Amino acid sequence: MTASGALAYLTAHADPQKAIGMGRYFKTGPGEYGEGDSFLGLTVPQTRAAAKRFQALSLSETEALLHSSHHEARLLALLILVNQYQKGSLQTQEAIFTLYLSSTQYINNWDLIDGTAEYIVGAHLQHTGKQILIDLAHSPDLWRRRIAMLSCFHDIKQGNADPAFVVIDILKNDPHDLIQKAVGWMLREIGKRCSCAELVAWLAQDSQYKTLPRTTLRYAIEHFTPEERQLYLKGNVVSFRQSGGEI
Repeated sequence: MTASGALAYLTAHADPQKAIGMGRYFKTGPGEYGEGDSFLGLTVPQTRAAAKRFQALSLSETEALLHSSHHEARLLALLILVNQYQKGSLQTQEAIFTLYLSSTQYINNWDLIDGTAEYIVGAHLQHTGKQILIDLAHSPDLWRRRIAMLSCFHDIKQGNADPAFVVIDILKNDPHDLIQKAVGWMLREIGKRCSCAELVAWLAQDSQYKTLPRTTLRYAIEHFTPEERQLYLKGNVVSFRQSGGEI
């Protein structure tokens, strides 16, 4: 059970042709958000299967794997950390949480964040203060800001939208498309999992639905009726539904 052994396993299942397509999909070209990332060409199910095989990897070896230049190796390391966090002692969870936050330079694409942040950062901060999320949301680093937003998914799934709204208010006018999508996604989930009334009230506050980036707004109102979506998109909402019913 070593990082080199796990990487050898991934390499044995590599698909160079698929790797080319994945590089395009994850925007690894010059000036793109994933610039310079390297892919082996494994599917997510293949990487998840590898996570089960190497679930007993030590924390130090998992950290070494997380430092790999190969995207799938970093994803494998993060999936192992999620599994170990969920099954670990309080001491293990604290160590994994600390490692995650100290390794954000390697958690550097949206898929690496979206499947892990809520299960480690979000879960760890559930009963503590949210200053760490606020600090992450103010970061100049794109991926740390996305970690802040996606970590809130844990509380949203518990029916608590308060931490998410704190982060959303920081990121709601972020210029990057990947943050706009993340904010809109979490707003949509608040409407679905917490309360429609909370989402509608937030959109109505200072008529901020008129000033949100278009991408954010479209994501946020995805489950509204076609008529409601048009009212929001045109900025012509006269009255807001205040009930907690389904949109």
